[in-house]
Amino acid sequence: MDYQEARAYLHEAGKYGSVLGLTGMQTLLKELGNPQDKLKFIHIAGTNGKGSVLAYVSTILKEAGYRVGRYISPTLFSYRERIQVNDTYITKEALTEHTACIRQAAERMTAAGKPHPTVFEIETAMAFLYFVQEKCDIVVLETGMGGDTDATNVVQTTVLEILTSISMDHMQFLGNTLAEIAGHKAGIIKPDTVVVSAVQEPEAIQVIAESAGRQRAALRIADPGRAADVACGLFTQRFSYGGYEGLEIHLAGTCQIENAVVAVEAVRALQDMGWRITEAQLRSGLVKTVWRGRFTLLCEKPLFIADGAHNRGAAKQLKKSIEMYLQGRRIFAICGVLRDKEYEEVLQTVAPYIEYMITIETPDNPRALPAEELAETARRYIRRVQAAESIAEAVALSLAAADGENDAILAFGSLSFLGELFREVEKIKEKKES
Repeated sequence: MDYQEARAYLHEAGKYGSVLGLTGMQTLLKELGNPQDKLKFIHIAGTNGKGSVLAYVSTILKEAGYRVGRYISPTLFSYRERIQVNDTYITKEALTEHTACIRQAAERMTAAGKPHPTVFEIETAMAFLYFVQEKCDIVVLETGMGGDTDATNVVQTTVLEILTSISMDHMQFLGNTLAEIAGHKAGIIKPDTVVVSAVQEPEAIQVIAESAGRQRAALRIADPGRAADVACGLFTQRFSYGGYEGLEIHLAGTCQIENAVVAVEAVRALQDMGWRITEAQLRSGLVKTVWRGRFTLLCEKPLFIADGAHNRGAAKQLKKSIEMYLQGRRIFAICGVLRDKEYEEVLQTVAPYIEYMITIETPDNPRALPAEELAETARRYIRRVQAAESIAEAVALSLAAADGENDAILAFGSLSFLGELFREVEKIKEKKES
């Protein structure tokens, strides 16, 4: 098997769909010798902010001298981005080697009359094999969807669980109330561990507290209301929290101070457990954290920002960021969404701030909503809406329209189109500079 054959096998495994539950994952890992049992994990669940908190915590641990595995989804720039060690993507050689091993295990499973593993189960198993191979000290592990029945929840050697902000999303799988959804997310809590939770709605925090109690897990709340000296900005944001004065981050967006507070609380919990992380390493990790696609500034003239707001919780945060950073500007938007998301609610939330919207179809995704169908919905709330045939056309149209000094372009919606959008903007910037 070479790299292209490995990628073809992984693509083909997509036909097995998505399966909630741990049976298939447990069977696959048993075939592989249960590599996950040789690792330690920080397990993260939640609706919004998982990736940002993962980025902060893993960067701080790297700065502290630990060898840190990252497992993330979705990816923006490369398939191999989902599996990283100290910010370096899994190599093509390692991906090929582990895929070949997993294919043999999957063949043994099907020969025994068991279901073929899903692509997410295969990727998760591959991550565990690679992190063992790379001798990781700790793995920061992001759930795919939910918590209790997510394939990542096979891990039993969890050091710390983190629950980021929980809101309504994936209701067809997780339930129609915040309490039901929180119950699934809190399913990652393991016995006698420590749980750090963001501030949640009352019905969600009640469920989390009850779940922690049943597992004899200590619950710590990361409350951004206790942050002081808060200074927001597009390039630098500062705050004080947990005995640390003047902490600095370079991620924009109103939610990022909240996410950083969760990360600092998580680090404080790790310190209490004996993990060696100094104040200087904490500060350095926060400053060095990069997490693209979350109110990310792509260029300054015109101001061009990309944000993966695709559900009601993220849309509320995007609204706050627009009010804070883009007040008084004409906003030209690019939007692409998946059909199974609450895109109409997202549009309603941000529509009052949009001068003109260009819709696109998220490429290479069977769940993508066609650009014209999205445009029809958007026209209910926004006066000027146009459907583009490609992301490149949408970028060109937005740049042509945003010709005023106080104009801004805001791309938002599914994270899955932002990687291509970033590349198109980079091409245009390179042309201008040459």
